[in-house]
Amino acid sequence: MAGKALGLLRNTALALTMAVGVAAPVTAESLAGDYLAARQASFNGDFKAAAEYYGRAVAFDPGNPSLLERATLANLSLGDVEKAVALADRLSEQGFQSQIGHMAQIAELAQSEDYQALLERIEDQTAIGPLVDGLVKAWSVLGEGEMSGALEAFDAVSEERGLAPFAFYHKAMALASVGDFEGAEAIFAENRAGSMQYTRRAVMARSEILSQLDRQDEAVAMIDEGFPPPMDPGLAEMRQRLVEGERLPFTYVNSPKAGIAEVFYTLAGALANEAEDDFTLLYARIAQYLRPDHSGAILMTASLLESLDQFDLAVAAYKQVPRDDSSYHAAELGRAEALRSSGKVDAAVEVLEQLAGTHGGQAAVQSALGDMMRQLERYDEAVDAYDAALATFDDENPSLWFLHYARGISNERLKNWGEAEADFRKALELNPGQPQVLNYLGYSLVEQHEKLDEALSMIEQAVAAQPQSGYIIDSLGWALYKLGRYEEAVVHMERAAELMAVDPVVNDHLGDVYWAVGRKLEAEFQWKRALSFIDWDDASDEVDPERIRQKLEVGLDEVLEEEGQPPLKMANGE
Repeated sequence: MAGKALGLLRNTALALTMAVGVAAPVTAESLAGDYLAARQASFNGDFKAAAEYYGRAVAFDPGNPSLLERATLANLSLGDVEKAVALADRLSEQGFQSQIGHMAQIAELAQSEDYQALLERIEDQTAIGPLVDGLVKAWSVLGEGEMSGALEAFDAVSEERGLAPFAFYHKAMALASVGDFEGAEAIFAENRAGSMQYTRRAVMARSEILSQLDRQDEAVAMIDEGFPPPMDPGLAEMRQRLVEGERLPFTYVNSPKAGIAEVFYTLAGALANEAEDDFTLLYARIAQYLRPDHSGAILMTASLLESLDQFDLAVAAYKQVPRDDSSYHAAELGRAEALRSSGKVDAAVEVLEQLAGTHGGQAAVQSALGDMMRQLERYDEAVDAYDAALATFDDENPSLWFLHYARGISNERLKNWGEAEADFRKALELNPGQPQVLNYLGYSLVEQHEKLDEALSMIEQAVAAQPQSGYIIDSLGWALYKLGRYEEAVVHMERAAELMAVDPVVNDHLGDVYWAVGRKLEAEFQWKRALSFIDWDDASDEVDPERIRQKLEVGLDEVLEEEGQPPLKMANGE
């Protein structure tokens, strides 16, 4: 998006931040407790607790504008727009100007379709900001039944530097909403909406417009160009209907209220990478409030909550996408990840297993199940899921490299080395030079004591691609150690330890390398460090605490002898 548009949005974000930045006066011990608890909850992003505690604080000090505004913000973030509006109205009654409050009030007026009141508020300059105000004004004029006036209002927004893409996108939606599909398509054909018209939602909306004009072939070509296989179910279903020549109804914006919902949704999308997540969330919440069936707004809300570590709220949001919606599988994937992140692993697995039963033909579903099982070290089930994911594709394509890589890891953990190596090499065939695969295959070959020269070459390529990756540099040092090139190994292992100072595997490896070059005291020090860094509840398969203790007790040479491995001097070729 152009610089000025982002600047306007960032200025609004800054104003909102400043508006809630004034500490409320503490007038009683009970008020103090609720206020401090609310502030802490807000700091932690716990909107539910913040709304509750600010509500209590407001009860003790009902005329405090700062408390009222903070309570409004918390409830709007929580999605309780009605309560936010009630608090915002109390702010207005006191003559206090609040952008947070205006957002809630505009949402309520749009929900009730009181377009005259919306226009009056914007004219009084008591709304949100130039970009939102201009677009809401245009849709409100349309809500009053004045199409020509609405188009003029959209054009007025387009004259502001950097705002033209927003204005023309919404102008096209407005034209389509009243059946002027030729006018809407003319805007898209001239690329007047800029990059906004290449989003998934815009492409699908334009496809419906083209379908209404009996230009289904063009719609299919546009979808194919922008979204190569594998397509998500919504796009795939739309494409199939277009291929069959069906005339699709225009559903994306079917009323001025839906248009205002689209304003908040498109601005939330624009803000996603430019503003803090908690600020972007306000726009997504209002979009969903105005249009509860807006699955895009629901998914965005849930994703933002997840990024804010509000996993329970995210789970609840994802569940709002109905089973018959084409985005249902995406919502369930998100819900499973939010459950996993909150520590509810069994529930996350149950969600994915049920989804695999209903949407098993979706590669993304099987891949997510495989990833979950791999993380849980249920590698046989992971392999089955990756098999199912790969079976959904008729032809190999570069995007499949990760599925082969992940299945290779699972097979390697199951000690199915032949299958694992085949998968790693297939991943490299599909994505030549991929450093993760080069490193994993090279390191595994070293551990298998196979093709050591090739393994070293692979790891060196991985290091060249990612020279700051501690774990890849560790692989290089370890490969050199296995080849008996101990002095060379020291340099790389020390570098790996600098980059990953508290990693037990790296410190254990560095200890072995030090021992091999005769630096035995330093070796013992590194082994002790390795033991101190082990997470005993989740120890890596690559680090064996008992073996490290044995090395500290009797030394590496004796441990190698007890294991039946070649002594260091033999490994060195001497």
